[in-house]
Amino acid sequence: MKLRVLLLSVLLFCAPLWAHGADYVIGEGDSLDISVWGVKELNFPVKVRPDGKITVPGLGEVVASGSTPSQLQVHLGVRLKELVKNPIVTVTVREITNSKVYIFGSGVKAAVVDLSRRTTLLQLLCMLPEVKTADLANAYLLRTGGRVKTDLHRLFIKGDMSQDLVLESNDSIFIPLLVDRSVYVLGAVNLPKAIEYREGMKVMEAILEAGGFSKFADQNDVVVRRKDGDKAQALEVKAKKLFKEGDLSQNIELKAGDYVLVKEAFF
Repeated sequence: MKLRVLLLSVLLFCAPLWAHGADYVIGEGDSLDISVWGVKELNFPVKVRPDGKITVPGLGEVVASGSTPSQLQVHLGVRLKELVKNPIVTVTVREITNSKVYIFGSGVKAAVVDLSRRTTLLQLLCMLPEVKTADLANAYLLRTGGRVKTDLHRLFIKGDMSQDLVLESNDSIFIPLLVDRSVYVLGAVNLPKAIEYREGMKVMEAILEAGGFSKFADQNDVVVRRKDGDKAQALEVKAKKLFKEGDLSQNIELKAGDYVLVKEAFF
């Protein structure tokens, strides 16, 4: 009796050690190992059929899909009482084929990723070679038909780990292409030009890359024009306040697609 209690404790301790943890949901195509202590005929591997069922000797068909391993253990334990006195059942997920994440959008190559282990959103993004040219600010995660509240740009570009989360089977990630990767500096600068956008680029940095202010420039009359969806913004920059008063709020951070317009002074 003591041996049986000890073995039961060991089995219960080891039972949660399947690939995705205790909350993994078994699905069609998954391979399971089922064992009943002391009953050789009830120790067997089985694959979940497309209809979500498995065949158990002595019981026939049993629905496995949609249950966690621990839930299936309890269910089989109840059913097997018809055949075995006090059955001790262990269900282990040996191979996962059901857990997939879908990636789509023009910013990355469309793919179906198998989740063979616990995978976070950040880990998945690190696997995508095209992610640097993608528009992460407008990307989103879909789960059970709705958007999950997480910011892929803050996670991957800013390093905000509060935006990371564990992916679940059938999650979908939409990642669009970053259409415009340039900042345009025009007007009274020495070298008007398009500059490849870099994360964290500031307005004065862009003006210096365009050769700096020309002798005709009004340094207190700089406008950053930005389009945000259907909305257009005009952000004023007074460079003299930055230079003379150290007002760093004037050195605003740019976004891809911004136009920096330096106006001429009237003499």
